[in-house]
Amino acid sequence: MKIIPFICCVIVSTGLWAQTKSAISDFQPDQDYDNILVKKVYSDTHTSTFVIWIKKDVKPHKHIKHTEQVLVLEGKANVRFDDKEIIVQKGDWVTIPEQTIHAVKVLSKIPLKVISVQTPEFKGEDRVFVE
Repeated sequence: MKIIPFICCVIVSTGLWAQTKSAISDFQPDQDYDNILVKKVYSDTHTSTFVIWIKKDVKPHKHIKHTEQVLVLEGKANVRFDDKEIIVQKGDWVTIPEQTIHAVKVLSKIPLKVISVQTPEFKGEDRVFVE
């Protein structure tokens, strides 16, 4: 019975459970962009993960069948959810349920850099822009 915990510790400590491993610092813009740059990190039928840089804003939109989880890595922004507004900055975690209208206005001199996790897999077809 003592062998099983040892094997589990070895598996976890060697990262054998992880199919992909990346350092946040590895994700840097590799091209010029005017406002938004999106890099896909991972995607399967259950989830999609992106690193997103925003210099100015994201127009109001909603996702019909997706929940989006956002971790702010750099920058500061005003985020609107339906009729509510909040300020987000490095270290903040935001959940955006499906059908929630959301928009972003960057407040910092540096671009907003976020990790966006969307479930289920996001292929872009359910993003609806609104006025």
